[in-house]
Amino acid sequence: MATAPAPTQPGGMIELRLLSTGEVHSEGGIPKGTGNLITGGVFVGSGVHAAQVVNEGPVTTYGPNDMVLDNWGRVDAWTAKAPVTSYGASGIGFVNFGDIGTLNVKAPIETRGLGARGFNLYDGTLKEAEFESITTYGDGAIGVQLSKPFGKITVTGDIRTNGGEGDSLVRGKVVHLKAHALSLKPGTRGDELKVMGQAVAENEAVSDLDLEAPASVIGRCEVGGKLLA
Repeated sequence: MATAPAPTQPGGMIELRLLSTGEVHSEGGIPKGTGNLITGGVFVGSGVHAAQVVNEGPVTTYGPNDMVLDNWGRVDAWTAKAPVTSYGASGIGFVNFGDIGTLNVKAPIETRGLGARGFNLYDGTLKEAEFESITTYGDGAIGVQLSKPFGKITVTGDIRTNGGEGDSLVRGKVVHLKAHALSLKPGTRGDELKVMGQAVAENEAVSDLDLEAPASVIGRCEVGGKLLA
């Protein structure tokens, strides 16, 4: 039996040329505080290789642990053309455990629940990503959290958080977090991270940046026109 947070046991492979979605709404019905279950609006599972994933319409989730867009497989190119929105606790806008070539989110990512982060590079790899903007409102809801290697990440607008401290589901465990706009964790490294707008935690008790891994692990790290490394 596979172990959380994502199944990695050997098995068959599904090959997809194109996964295209219209408007998606999801409420997984998971009790709040559950640590070993998640659901998703659009979910690419392990064992899946998709040449293209395109979200033509908005994707919205409403319940606890309801990820909006979630990848555990291998995706060559993923494009979201409409808003990515979460209302539930620990409902991440986009979370990656697998491998992605290019990711392009052309509309805002917005989360409103407790511990509901905007974008998480939890595991796997990411060559290149571009986001329009990322906003979170809940306590413990980090805007962007990076834990693994990547090539280039660009946010053309702002990363903004509004919450303070709160609980969030992290790798199958509920932990206490502060709603930093940008969090670099040990294990991350990259060629370039560029936030063309601002990375701001609106709550005065929370720092904008959480650099547990120093900005120097990224070749060029730029926020609001200023170099961090």
